[in-house]
Amino acid sequence: MSDPKLRQAIAAHAAMLMYTRDESEYFTAKRKAAKRLGVNFKHCPQDLPSNAEVRDRLRTLAETMEGPARADTLAAMRVEALRWMQTLDRYQPRLIGSVLTGHVRRGSDIDLHLYTDSLEAVTMRLDDERADYRVEHKRVIKHHQTRVYRHVHVQAAFPVELTVYSAGEVNYPFLSSITNKPIEKAAPDVVRRLVEDEHPGIDLDAELDPDRDVAVQDAAFMFKLLLEPLAEVKQAPKYHPEGDALYHSLQVFVLACDERPYDEEFLLAALLHDVGKAIDPHDHVAAGLEALDGLVTERTAWLIEHHMHAHAIHDRTVGHRTQRRLAEHPDYDDLLLLGECDRAGRKRGVAVPTVEEALAQIAAVGG
Repeated sequence: MSDPKLRQAIAAHAAMLMYTRDESEYFTAKRKAAKRLGVNFKHCPQDLPSNAEVRDRLRTLAETMEGPARADTLAAMRVEALRWMQTLDRYQPRLIGSVLTGHVRRGSDIDLHLYTDSLEAVTMRLDDERADYRVEHKRVIKHHQTRVYRHVHVQAAFPVELTVYSAGEVNYPFLSSITNKPIEKAAPDVVRRLVEDEHPGIDLDAELDPDRDVAVQDAAFMFKLLLEPLAEVKQAPKYHPEGDALYHSLQVFVLACDERPYDEEFLLAALLHDVGKAIDPHDHVAAGLEALDGLVTERTAWLIEHHMHAHAIHDRTVGHRTQRRLAEHPDYDDLLLLGECDRAGRKRGVAVPTVEEALAQIAAVGG
């Protein structure tokens, strides 16, 4: 007879293994979890949870670990999925996986099935979009039958995996390894309704307009160029035990999301406050503001300009006149909050999003 508490313990442990990316396959994660809990799964197969149980635990874990930011990421990934479905519409795209079901976690990708007899046609379309991609042919043996799957891995705001099937397989009921039922998949119109129902604050017509503001895309590209070099900026362990400046910046961004998930300008200030460290470590504030000139709003620039003053205020080392001048500014409270996030974002081993995920999340807030 199955032990419910033991099943739950194995499911929780397996979910953690998958969340931390120590394991990627459900069965392997369950087997390792059972072994660590002292269970011989060969003798007690009834104690192993189902893949669906582990998936549900994984979703709960992601919600707990990532907080409100996870919902914003899910919305941004669904919009990004619709963009790619719009781009690849001639290949009957279908969305599957965690972005469809809502089980995303940090590091998840967008899974699309395409139906065409020509892989070359798909790659030519990606070339037209100047996409960064690689093609993979994966040989799988299942039930003594060999099949070669054609995958195209696209690097975008979120990673996208395209699986290309023959045109005649569009209605074939492939089975899910999680539910053992036909895989859930959705055409573009279904995904659009899903976004409208579950993320009503998003203006999809504006988001999916092929002529949408190019300046926004250019700004995001520049932010990425400014942020990535921070990974090579090593900081004094006394003040920054967490390590490089990029890891710190992403920690501050996550904390800002917890405090002001709706405030695009504040989130940008949190993410970009130290970009000048890769340009001029002796005066990173001035260097950062110069690099960001014309790319951020006046409010975001003001928060970045004075984020070091926030620390001086906290340490009670700021001059009286400066204190009074800053206190009269309408964004003074947000400046102090940014300082709190900056000081708190200095921990080792904290999970953070990638630069692309952070920028996509901010773009989703800005609409």
